[in-house]
Amino acid sequence: MAMNTPAALVRRAVGRISGDAPRHQAELLLMQALGCERAWLFAHADEVLADTAVDRFEALLQRREAGEPLAYVLGRQGFWSLDLAVTLATLIPRPETELLVELALQRLSQEHPLRVADLGTGSGAVALAIARERPLATVVATDVSGPALGVAVDNARRNGIDNVWFRRGDWCTALGGERFDLIASNPPYIAEDDPHLRQGDLPHEPAAALASGADGLQAIRSIVADAPRHLVHDGWLLLEHGLEQGAAVRALLHATGFVEVSTQRDLEDRDRVTLGRIG
Repeated sequence: MAMNTPAALVRRAVGRISGDAPRHQAELLLMQALGCERAWLFAHADEVLADTAVDRFEALLQRREAGEPLAYVLGRQGFWSLDLAVTLATLIPRPETELLVELALQRLSQEHPLRVADLGTGSGAVALAIARERPLATVVATDVSGPALGVAVDNARRNGIDNVWFRRGDWCTALGGERFDLIASNPPYIAEDDPHLRQGDLPHEPAAALASGADGLQAIRSIVADAPRHLVHDGWLLLEHGLEQGAAVRALLHATGFVEVSTQRDLEDRDRVTLGRIG
Protein backbone atom coordinates (compact mmCIF):
# COMPACT_ATOMS: atom_id res chain seq x y z
CA MET A 1 0.00 0.00 0.00
CA ALA A 2 1.38 3.42 -1.00
CA MET A 3 2.37 5.67 1.86
CA ASN A 4 0.56 9.00 1.84
CA THR A 5 3.43 11.23 2.85
CA PRO A 6 3.91 14.72 1.38
CA ALA A 7 6.92 13.53 -0.61
CA ALA A 8 5.05 10.53 -2.02
CA LEU A 9 1.90 12.50 -2.85
CA VAL A 10 3.87 15.14 -4.74
CA ARG A 11 5.88 12.50 -6.59
CA ARG A 12 2.74 10.66 -7.74
CA ALA A 13 0.94 13.89 -8.68
CA VAL A 14 3.65 15.16 -11.02
CA GLY A 15 2.65 12.80 -13.82
CA ARG A 16 -0.97 13.96 -13.65
CA ILE A 17 -0.31 17.69 -14.02
CA SER A 18 0.22 19.41 -17.35
CA GLY A 19 1.91 22.73 -17.99
CA ASP A 20 5.09 24.25 -16.62
CA ALA A 21 6.80 23.07 -13.42
CA PRO A 22 4.40 20.25 -12.49
CA ARG A 23 6.28 19.51 -9.25
CA HIS A 24 5.94 23.12 -8.13
CA GLN A 25 2.23 23.01 -8.97
CA ALA A 26 1.80 19.78 -6.99
CA GLU A 27 3.52 21.33 -3.98
CA LEU A 28 1.25 24.39 -4.13
CA LEU A 29 -1.82 22.17 -4.28
CA LEU A 30 -0.65 20.15 -1.30
CA MET A 31 0.14 23.30 0.67
CA GLN A 32 -3.40 24.49 -0.09
CA ALA A 33 -4.89 21.19 1.04
CA LEU A 34 -2.89 21.17 4.27
CA GLY A 35 -3.05 24.91 4.97
CA CYS A 36 0.71 24.97 5.46
CA GLU A 37 3.77 26.82 4.25
CA ARG A 38 6.46 25.29 2.05
CA ALA A 39 8.88 24.99 4.97
CA TRP A 40 6.43 22.74 6.83
CA LEU A 41 5.96 20.61 3.72
CA PHE A 42 9.69 19.89 3.48
CA ALA A 43 10.21 19.46 7.23
CA HIS A 44 7.43 16.82 7.34
CA ALA A 45 8.12 15.24 3.94
CA ASP A 46 7.99 11.68 5.32
CA GLU A 47 5.11 12.10 7.75
CA VAL A 48 2.02 10.01 6.95
CA LEU A 49 -0.96 12.34 6.41
CA ALA A 50 -4.52 11.82 7.59
CA ASP A 51 -7.00 10.47 5.04
CA THR A 52 -9.03 13.69 5.19
CA ALA A 53 -5.98 15.73 4.14
CA VAL A 54 -5.22 13.28 1.32
CA ASP A 55 -8.83 13.55 0.14
CA ARG A 56 -8.62 17.37 0.06
CA PHE A 57 -5.43 17.16 -1.97
CA GLU A 58 -6.95 14.64 -4.38
CA ALA A 59 -9.98 16.90 -4.97
CA LEU A 60 -7.72 19.85 -5.83
CA LEU A 61 -5.51 17.67 -7.99
CA GLN A 62 -8.47 16.39 -9.98
CA ARG A 63 -9.57 19.94 -10.75
CA ARG A 64 -6.08 20.82 -12.01
CA GLU A 65 -5.84 17.54 -13.92
CA ALA A 66 -9.11 18.41 -15.68
CA GLY A 67 -7.54 21.63 -16.97
CA GLU A 68 -8.81 24.20 -14.47
CA PRO A 69 -6.17 26.95 -14.15
CA LEU A 70 -3.97 26.65 -11.07
CA ALA A 71 -4.90 30.15 -9.89
CA TYR A 72 -8.59 29.24 -9.81
CA VAL A 73 -7.91 25.98 -7.99
CA LEU A 74 -5.85 27.82 -5.38
CA GLY A 75 -8.19 30.81 -5.35
CA ARG A 76 -5.36 33.31 -5.48
CA GLN A 77 -2.62 34.76 -7.66
CA GLY A 78 0.43 36.90 -6.96
CA PHE A 79 0.74 40.20 -8.82
CA TRP A 80 3.24 43.00 -8.17
CA SER A 81 3.69 42.89 -4.37
CA LEU A 82 0.11 41.73 -3.80
CA ASP A 83 -1.58 38.46 -2.95
CA LEU A 84 -4.88 38.58 -4.84
CA ALA A 85 -7.97 36.43 -4.58
CA VAL A 86 -9.27 35.32 -7.97
CA THR A 87 -12.53 33.65 -8.92
CA LEU A 88 -14.25 32.59 -12.13
CA ALA A 89 -15.65 36.14 -12.24
CA THR A 90 -12.19 37.65 -12.80
CA LEU A 91 -9.30 37.27 -15.18
CA ILE A 92 -6.15 35.75 -13.75
CA PRO A 93 -3.60 38.59 -13.35
CA ARG A 94 -0.54 37.97 -15.52
CA PRO A 95 3.06 39.09 -15.07
CA GLU A 96 3.11 40.96 -18.38
CA THR A 97 0.44 43.35 -17.07
CA GLU A 98 2.98 44.62 -14.54
CA LEU A 99 4.40 46.69 -17.44
CA LEU A 100 1.16 48.69 -17.41
CA VAL A 101 1.72 49.41 -13.71
CA GLU A 102 5.39 50.34 -14.24
CA LEU A 103 4.56 52.79 -17.03
CA ALA A 104 1.79 54.37 -14.96
CA LEU A 105 4.07 54.82 -11.94
CA GLN A 106 6.66 56.56 -14.11
CA ARG A 107 4.04 59.22 -14.84
CA LEU A 108 2.68 59.61 -11.31
CA SER A 109 4.48 61.73 -8.74
CA GLN A 110 5.01 60.25 -5.28
CA GLU A 111 4.68 63.70 -3.73
CA HIS A 112 1.32 64.98 -5.02
CA PRO A 113 -2.29 63.78 -4.50
CA LEU A 114 -3.06 62.78 -8.09
CA ARG A 115 -6.20 61.07 -9.38
CA VAL A 116 -6.01 57.78 -11.28
CA ALA A 117 -8.66 55.56 -12.89
CA ASP A 118 -8.35 51.86 -13.72
CA LEU A 119 -11.05 50.77 -16.17
CA GLY A 120 -12.16 47.12 -16.13
CA THR A 121 -10.33 46.41 -12.90
CA GLY A 122 -11.32 42.73 -12.53
CA SER A 123 -9.54 41.43 -9.43
CA GLY A 124 -8.23 44.95 -8.81
CA ALA A 125 -4.65 44.07 -9.76
CA VAL A 126 -3.65 47.26 -11.60
CA ALA A 127 -5.55 49.68 -9.35
CA LEU A 128 -4.27 48.13 -6.14
CA ALA A 129 -0.66 47.95 -7.35
CA ILE A 130 -0.72 51.65 -8.29
CA ALA A 131 -2.44 52.57 -5.03
CA ARG A 132 0.12 50.60 -3.00
CA GLU A 133 3.02 52.46 -4.66
CA ARG A 134 1.35 55.89 -4.67
CA PRO A 135 -0.41 56.23 -1.28
CA LEU A 136 -1.17 59.94 -1.86
CA ALA A 137 -3.10 59.12 -5.04
CA THR A 138 -6.83 58.55 -5.18
CA VAL A 139 -7.55 55.59 -7.44
CA VAL A 140 -10.97 54.86 -8.92
CA ALA A 141 -11.40 51.26 -10.08
CA THR A 142 -14.35 50.40 -12.32
CA ASP A 143 -15.89 47.25 -13.71
CA VAL A 144 -19.20 46.41 -15.35
CA SER A 145 -19.26 43.10 -13.43
CA GLY A 146 -20.65 43.22 -9.91
CA PRO A 147 -19.06 39.88 -8.91
CA ALA A 148 -15.66 41.06 -10.18
CA LEU A 149 -15.95 44.29 -8.19
CA GLY A 150 -16.76 42.25 -5.11
CA VAL A 151 -13.49 40.35 -5.53
CA ALA A 152 -11.58 43.62 -6.03
CA VAL A 153 -13.08 45.14 -2.87
CA ASP A 154 -12.06 42.06 -0.89
CA ASN A 155 -8.55 42.27 -2.34
CA ALA A 156 -8.21 45.89 -1.25
CA ARG A 157 -9.22 44.86 2.26
CA ARG A 158 -6.94 41.83 2.47
CA ASN A 159 -3.95 43.87 1.26
CA GLY A 160 -4.67 46.81 3.56
CA ILE A 161 -5.12 49.35 0.76
CA ASP A 162 -7.59 52.15 1.50
CA ASN A 163 -7.03 54.74 -1.25
CA VAL A 164 -9.04 52.93 -3.94
CA TRP A 165 -12.72 53.60 -4.63
CA PHE A 166 -14.78 51.09 -6.60
CA ARG A 167 -17.56 51.87 -9.07
CA ARG A 168 -19.70 49.71 -11.29
CA GLY A 169 -20.07 50.76 -14.90
CA ASP A 170 -18.93 50.27 -18.48
CA TRP A 171 -15.56 51.88 -19.22
CA CYS A 172 -15.60 55.70 -18.94
CA THR A 173 -19.32 55.91 -18.15
CA ALA A 174 -18.50 54.90 -14.57
CA LEU A 175 -16.35 58.03 -14.18
CA GLY A 176 -19.28 60.48 -14.34
CA GLY A 177 -18.05 64.02 -14.99
CA GLU A 178 -14.74 63.60 -13.19
CA ARG A 179 -11.27 64.12 -14.62
CA PHE A 180 -8.08 62.23 -13.85
CA ASP A 181 -4.35 62.68 -14.20
CA LEU A 182 -4.01 59.19 -15.63
CA ILE A 183 -6.35 56.49 -16.91
CA ALA A 184 -5.07 52.93 -17.26
CA SER A 185 -6.85 49.88 -18.61
CA ASN A 186 -6.23 46.27 -19.47
CA PRO A 187 -9.44 45.79 -21.46
CA PRO A 188 -10.55 42.76 -23.48
CA TYR A 189 -8.62 42.81 -26.76
CA ILE A 190 -8.95 39.38 -28.38
CA ALA A 191 -11.07 38.99 -31.53
CA GLU A 192 -14.26 37.05 -30.87
CA ASP A 193 -13.34 34.26 -33.32
CA ASP A 194 -9.69 33.97 -32.29
CA PRO A 195 -8.76 30.29 -31.79
CA HIS A 196 -6.61 31.23 -28.77
CA LEU A 197 -9.85 31.62 -26.81
CA ARG A 198 -10.15 27.82 -26.87
CA GLN A 199 -6.59 27.20 -25.68
CA GLY A 200 -4.78 27.05 -22.33
CA ASP A 201 -6.45 28.79 -19.41
CA LEU A 202 -8.63 31.06 -21.56
CA PRO A 203 -11.70 28.76 -21.88
CA HIS A 204 -12.06 28.94 -18.08
CA GLU A 205 -11.83 32.73 -17.82
CA PRO A 206 -14.77 35.15 -18.26
CA ALA A 207 -15.30 35.62 -22.01
CA ALA A 208 -16.47 39.23 -21.61
CA ALA A 209 -13.09 40.11 -20.10
CA LEU A 210 -11.18 38.56 -23.01
CA ALA A 211 -12.94 39.17 -26.33
CA SER A 212 -14.03 42.50 -27.80
CA GLY A 213 -15.67 42.54 -31.20
CA ALA A 214 -14.61 41.18 -34.56
CA ASP A 215 -11.09 42.67 -34.40
CA GLY A 216 -10.60 42.79 -30.63
CA LEU A 217 -10.55 46.59 -30.55
CA GLN A 218 -14.16 47.41 -29.64
CA ALA A 219 -13.47 48.22 -25.98
CA ILE A 220 -10.28 50.09 -26.81
CA ARG A 221 -12.13 52.27 -29.34
CA SER A 222 -14.73 53.16 -26.70
CA ILE A 223 -12.09 54.03 -24.10
CA VAL A 224 -10.00 56.13 -26.51
CA ALA A 225 -13.07 58.04 -27.74
CA ASP A 226 -14.29 58.93 -24.25
CA ALA A 227 -11.03 59.31 -22.31
CA PRO A 228 -10.24 62.93 -23.34
CA ARG A 229 -13.37 64.12 -21.50
CA HIS A 230 -12.07 62.47 -18.34
CA LEU A 231 -8.42 63.55 -18.43
CA VAL A 232 -6.91 66.77 -17.14
CA HIS A 233 -4.68 68.81 -19.44
CA ASP A 234 -1.51 66.75 -20.01
CA GLY A 235 -3.21 63.66 -18.60
CA TRP A 236 -2.15 60.19 -19.76
CA LEU A 237 -4.02 57.23 -21.18
CA LEU A 238 -2.33 53.81 -21.00
CA LEU A 239 -3.80 50.73 -22.68
CA GLU A 240 -2.65 47.12 -22.63
CA HIS A 241 -3.37 45.27 -25.89
CA GLY A 242 -2.45 42.33 -28.09
CA LEU A 243 0.95 41.81 -29.66
CA GLU A 244 -0.27 42.73 -33.17
CA GLN A 245 -2.40 45.74 -32.19
CA GLY A 246 0.21 48.39 -31.46
CA ALA A 247 -0.09 50.22 -34.79
CA ALA A 248 -3.90 50.21 -34.67
CA VAL A 249 -4.02 51.57 -31.12
CA ARG A 250 -1.45 54.26 -31.92
CA ALA A 251 -3.59 55.33 -34.89
CA LEU A 252 -6.67 55.57 -32.65
CA LEU A 253 -4.81 57.74 -30.14
CA HIS A 254 -3.39 60.03 -32.82
CA ALA A 255 -6.82 60.44 -34.44
CA THR A 256 -8.33 61.43 -31.09
CA GLY A 257 -5.75 64.15 -30.43
CA PHE A 258 -3.26 62.40 -28.15
CA VAL A 259 0.41 63.36 -28.39
CA GLU A 260 3.63 61.64 -27.32
CA VAL A 261 2.03 58.40 -28.48
CA SER A 262 4.21 55.30 -28.22
CA THR A 263 4.03 51.54 -27.83
CA GLN A 264 6.10 49.83 -25.16
CA ARG A 265 7.27 46.21 -25.38
CA ASP A 266 7.19 43.60 -22.64
CA LEU A 267 10.06 41.41 -21.43
CA GLU A 268 9.48 39.03 -24.35
CA ASP A 269 9.86 41.95 -26.78
CA ARG A 270 6.19 41.99 -27.77
CA ASP A 271 4.01 45.08 -28.17
CA ARG A 272 2.13 45.28 -24.88
CA VAL A 273 1.12 48.83 -23.85
CA THR A 274 0.33 51.89 -25.95
CA LEU A 275 0.08 55.28 -24.29
CA GLY A 276 -0.46 58.92 -25.10
CA ARG A 277 -0.88 62.31 -23.47
CA ILE A 278 -3.83 64.61 -24.08
CA GLY A 279 -2.68 68.16 -24.80
